[in-house]
Amino acid sequence: MTVLLLRDVEVDGVPGIDVLVRGGVISQLGKGIEVSGRCKVVDGHGGALIPGLHDHHIHLHALAADRVSVRCGPPDVTSADDLARALEAAPGDGWIRGVGYFESVAGLLDSDSLDRIHDRRPVRIQHRSGAMWALNSLAVRLARLHTADHPGVERDDDGRPTGRVWRADTWLRDRLPATAPPALDAIGAELARYGVTGVTDATPDLTPSTVAALVDAHTTGALRQRLHLLGAPHHFSPATPGCTVGPYKIVIADSDLPDIDALTASIRRVHAARRAVAVHCVSLEAFVILLAAFDDVGSIPGDRIEHGALVPAESIEELRRRGVHVVTQPGFLADRGDTYLRDVDTHDLPDLYRCRSLIDGGVPVALSSDAPYGPVDPWRVMSAAVTRRCPTGDIVGAAERITSAEALDRCLAPLDDPGGPARQVTVGADADLVLLDRPVAEAVGDLGADRVRATWIGGRCVYAKC
Repeated sequence: MTVLLLRDVEVDGVPGIDVLVRGGVISQLGKGIEVSGRCKVVDGHGGALIPGLHDHHIHLHALAADRVSVRCGPPDVTSADDLARALEAAPGDGWIRGVGYFESVAGLLDSDSLDRIHDRRPVRIQHRSGAMWALNSLAVRLARLHTADHPGVERDDDGRPTGRVWRADTWLRDRLPATAPPALDAIGAELARYGVTGVTDATPDLTPSTVAALVDAHTTGALRQRLHLLGAPHHFSPATPGCTVGPYKIVIADSDLPDIDALTASIRRVHAARRAVAVHCVSLEAFVILLAAFDDVGSIPGDRIEHGALVPAESIEELRRRGVHVVTQPGFLADRGDTYLRDVDTHDLPDLYRCRSLIDGGVPVALSSDAPYGPVDPWRVMSAAVTRRCPTGDIVGAAERITSAEALDRCLAPLDDPGGPARQVTVGADADLVLLDRPVAEAVGDLGADRVRATWIGGRCVYAKC
């Protein structure tokens, strides 16, 4: 049995506490705890000991793939010439996978415009929203888009594929050369450095092989974080400790808004299987359709909205009444808030990535990254919720600011209760812990990942600053 003693740490604002961990669980808190026998002792030097952070919406395999893909958007790439140079410099001689593209570089890409930039190798470039892939003509031929019947394959008036593929990641992957799922070792280590001990993979419609790869990464220790899956099939029930299944992910695609009856039927089927839903909802139109569907079918405990990028003020009470959670990503403000200020209607800006008004309105709110589409660093996400500052320095929705302590709490809720009460360092709790380099009042006054000294999951150290 692993025994760990953390000496002189701050717990819930109380300094000088010792915390004893046995078998992955906190077994004792107090002052001057003595232990006989073998024991790992860590001197906290007065730093705060907090529960491990949870990222309630992330895409693990996409994040791993993103790390080895060609960057195709700002700030590294800002013009068509920049994009051409980046693609030409891609290593190898096969497919090129690009990520992070935005229209400011060279407009909304299609196969014709992408051919003018690079036509020597097959290229597929993902829009930074994650909603669309653009393929050049060589890639279109190799992916056999001309014979495809998937609704996400965009076609022109003559029925010819434009090279744009919307919301069809899994389908498109099956038409590409077979590759193994990307390794998650580096991602797990990066998350541990941030103090993240649990993640919710929000990728929809996971195939059996993808589910198996995610679970295997957790089982083998490549991904030490506790793993909560939204896209797992209804019949899947993991037997692996630390791996659970959450609400079922449903995507309301802005590129192809669903018929409300079809959406209602989907939610009803999931609820009938005694599973809540997690609905991707970004635009105002999608939000209105979702509320109408809930009006018809009702909501059950655990139902949640992913993103909630635009939430009208008059809908907050309805969300509270239904008990619907909102898992949002204010990190997008820090990442691209200047674009929102330019492109979002002024009337809608107050509705953008709400935090303060939702919390005050009694709606359970959790913070998350949506990485790789948003910044993966949870401390940057928390800071964005506090400052609402965009890259230009402008503030987006000052009235929606929350305090640093509130932002931290929104990253401490259980994986199966995003927006619920923050987990505590208490006897009987899992020893998923983060040691900070200073008291918590000082840490939240200057949010940053460099505050993390060490991270434990189940009492096992997964990160320690040298």
